[in-house]
Amino acid sequence: MTTASPTARKLLWVSVFGIAFAFVESSVVAYLRALYYPEGFTFPLKLMTPQHLLVELSREAATIIMLVAVGVLAGRKAWERFGYFMVAFGIWDIFYYVWLKVVLDWPARLDDWDILFLMPLPWIGPVIAPVLISLLMTVCGAVICLRVERELFFRPRAGSWILSSLGTLIILYSFMADTPATVHGHQPLPYHYGLLGGGLILYIAAFILACRSSVAPQGDTNG
Repeated sequence: MTTASPTARKLLWVSVFGIAFAFVESSVVAYLRALYYPEGFTFPLKLMTPQHLLVELSREAATIIMLVAVGVLAGRKAWERFGYFMVAFGIWDIFYYVWLKVVLDWPARLDDWDILFLMPLPWIGPVIAPVLISLLMTVCGAVICLRVERELFFRPRAGSWILSSLGTLIILYSFMADTPATVHGHQPLPYHYGLLGGGLILYIAAFILACRSSVAPQGDTNG
């Protein structure tokens, strides 16, 4: 009988945390939607009270801190910690929508619109966008952790940083370009799926390039 490696066990428990934490997040959203959208969530968005908005911003910041803390606790080296963070974030975000479907029977389809994040400006987009990004994060994070376990380098070079930065800017623009739909209560314009696809391709290219340029066994000084 094959025994799971320490990294595999950590990935399992980080995933369990992400799934459970996702239920906590979806529960909060269920209460918010009952308060602001008693007839069902839809666009245009309704403005939150200043008090509720402050609580939501603080909750989002606390969510990121908790996911980062899980990565720091699970890993020993910098990139390993980042890998576990990516897995925790990816699993959490995917199961957030799974639990919303269980609790509220929403979304009806993967192209239903959602408000994704509030900082620094509100992010909006179809559900499939964060799900695909989170799926990629989960896979890449797990690969990073498994590479570190095998004592391989993971040190992205300039090309990977440039590609991933461009991908991030493109995807963020796709989420925040339609500010009137969130700030002024308008119906959102059609989502730019081409920007999402382009950003994901840049992410994948950056990750493959980082792995191919990190093939030497890592020493004690590897982050």
